[in-house]
Amino acid sequence: HCMTMGTASTMTSAAEALGLCLSGFASIPASDARHAQMASLTGRRIVEMAWEDLKPSDILTKASFDNAMTTVLALAGSTNAVVHMIAVSRRAGFPLTLDHIDALARRVPVLANLRPAGQYLMEDFYYAGGLRALLKQLSPFLDLQQHTVDGKSLGELIADAKVYQPEVIRSPDNALVPRDSLAVLKGNLAPDGAVIKPPAAEAHLLKHTGKAVVFKNYDDLAARIDDPQLDIDKDSVIVLQHAGPLGAPGMPEWGQLPIPQKLLKQGVRDMVRISDARMSGTSYGACILHVAPESYVGGPLAFVRDGDLIELDVPARKLNVLISDAEMAKRKSTWQAPPQKFDRGFGKMYSAHIMQANHGCDFDFLETKSAAGSGADPEIH
Repeated sequence: HCMTMGTASTMTSAAEALGLCLSGFASIPASDARHAQMASLTGRRIVEMAWEDLKPSDILTKASFDNAMTTVLALAGSTNAVVHMIAVSRRAGFPLTLDHIDALARRVPVLANLRPAGQYLMEDFYYAGGLRALLKQLSPFLDLQQHTVDGKSLGELIADAKVYQPEVIRSPDNALVPRDSLAVLKGNLAPDGAVIKPPAAEAHLLKHTGKAVVFKNYDDLAARIDDPQLDIDKDSVIVLQHAGPLGAPGMPEWGQLPIPQKLLKQGVRDMVRISDARMSGTSYGACILHVAPESYVGGPLAFVRDGDLIELDVPARKLNVLISDAEMAKRKSTWQAPPQKFDRGFGKMYSAHIMQANHGCDFDFLETKSAAGSGADPEIH
């Protein structure tokens, strides 16, 4: 996994909290010899589960997904987990929504003092007690009756967990951040939602209004961002279009948009940045990500122009471009959809079936339409 609370570390922790990973194995450091033990015991348990006919669908519930997402929030984990957890939950038939995730974020404290939101590294986390210890501290926010691949309840697995470094793994009454390790934003710029990681941003930017500086795609950004003549200052809002699931395609990790060299030389270290892309879990900054619908399909991000005032209000969960409804409608009416990127093969299938970020960027034909148990795969003989 990452040495910080990046995407890999976040998702291994989510898997353990979900009940799909043997207890205590999510946060083993890369160089620790216990990886061999983990591999052996995991392989043995997989075979046992096959004989027991214990399937993921026997473990996954709405509450287990809430446990996993609550854990991600308590870790101040990667924003990528939002997309991944929504996708997995929709396949399992217990769909997480951005609104539900935001409701969890408003009450869950950050207990892991780990970079990039905190001070320590994953190795420190493991030897401070690891994920089991964090889950023990997080117990008031979890459903401890949920089943796991270990064959025990989550509560049974963490009952004897201990915290050895309380500065690394905090208690709820000494949280690193009291709540809001993630915020879901909505408004006329992101009708279906966007996400930001407030602890990774400069506090003064969480409520901000600035003029948009718009880049049509990544090549445009790379070509012009360091142009000395670019009309941009520290209060500007950098906007990148066509970086989403279909526009890029593939929703790459372009979301930590670079700050222009001329502003870096002035000491600027963070700016409000908006895109329909993702961002690495190790990144930081006032980066608004996963804007849905994306610009490529005619989401409002496509209609933003240089000089438009953009208003960000994280406490109020608002993201708006300050133009009238009439002006927005006018721009939409003159917008021309970009040409399709693929006319055959996997690319064409991808383009036809991939969903937007608020639905997990998964293929629409892979989601389960109702609670687990219906739409089961056929038996394999």
